[in-house]
Amino acid sequence: MTEPAEPTERHDYEYALVRAVPRVERGECVNLGVLLYCRWQERLLARTLLPESKLLALDPAIDLAGVARALRGIEAVAAGGPAAGPAAGDSPGRRFRWLTAPRSAVVQPGPVHTGLTADPEAELARLFAQLVA
Repeated sequence: MTEPAEPTERHDYEYALVRAVPRVERGECVNLGVLLYCRWQERLLARTLLPESKLLALDPAIDLAGVARALRGIEAVAAGGPAAGPAAGDSPGRRFRWLTAPRSAVVQPGPVHTGLTADPEAELARLFAQLVA
């Protein structure tokens, strides 16, 4: 007789979408990625995508190279280490708060939301597939 499976312990996490707002006056945006912070694991994960055709549809003059640089910077800060620049020594939570601080730029964070998960990487993949890809 097999034992019933133990319920997997789930912990809280926070996430925010990374979005492009090519023309603020129109209020249109395109989701470019997801930031996910797990306090219980002290991990900050990021996954981004550059949907060029969607961005060009909203603004044919958008600086795609600039958006790509911003996304690389977000991923570098999320990963930490030397590529994160001055944020390299900050905790994952502090880097998450910096990345999710409101800003008026083409690439900006959305509001922070919360959830529960037992597997942060799987949750990041789910959120990315559902909200970005």
